[in-house]
Amino acid sequence: MEREGDIAADYIEEFLDICDLDGDIDIDARNGRAYLSVKASDADNLRVLSKPETVNALQELTRLAVQNKTGSFSRLILDIGGSREAREAELATLVARAIERIVAGAPEADLPAMSSYERKLVHDIVAASGGYRSESSGEGRDRHTVITAG
Repeated sequence: MEREGDIAADYIEEFLDICDLDGDIDIDARNGRAYLSVKASDADNLRVLSKPETVNALQELTRLAVQNKTGSFSRLILDIGGSREAREAELATLVARAIERIVAGAPEADLPAMSSYERKLVHDIVAASGGYRSESSGEGRDRHTVITAG
């Protein structure tokens, strides 16, 4: 995992250089995954890259770069400018609204399709809320989370 993090950090550093952006890269290991965090003293410096769609695309490119060097699939997580914390807060809000629909009488609440990492976060949020269950449903890009009363 250390080698994976180093390869990914080199890739991101080169990407930032090409974009002429400054950023500090921290490498960590969390839940069996390499976790790269890119931060900058000037938050505006990374604003364009910290949009969720951009972070996900750059994460996939970084995973491919790691896989190309190691020959193994990478599950690394990339955070740019606190984008993952912001997304986690959005997911918590989605879960809260879904639970409100169930409390109001809906038998279940479907959340939009999302990545496996985001679904994992949703499952954790639901488990912590007590009294509700979640499971993934669908295939491929349509895979989403369904919440029910537990």
